[in-house]
Amino acid sequence: MISFSERAVEKVREYAGQMPEAAGKELRLFIEGVGCGGFSYGFTFDEERDGDTVVESGGLKVLVDAQSAPHLTGATVDFIEDGRGSGFTVDNPNVPDLPESGGCSGCSCG
Repeated sequence: MISFSERAVEKVREYAGQMPEAAGKELRLFIEGVGCGGFSYGFTFDEERDGDTVVESGGLKVLVDAQSAPHLTGATVDFIEDGRGSGFTVDNPNVPDLPESGGCSGCSCG
């Protein structure tokens, strides 16, 4: 369903080890919303809930809520570091077709 690069798995484990609130919890990936730029994603450490899909990638257990799961099928999560900063990226084949710049309707971006 979802795959994580080796670098992303390493970073998740690193963050989990540094954050006391992550103890005993798994990574949750979810879609926060959609706008003219596509999906907006959230990451947090959380406990498994009823209805969650549990995905294992690279030995990492990832929780996905029922509403986000269909939109994340086939997605790949990576961690990048470059001159602009660092962070997780999601390459998602399910991003809806969005209007070209200037033709945005139906979203709250402008």
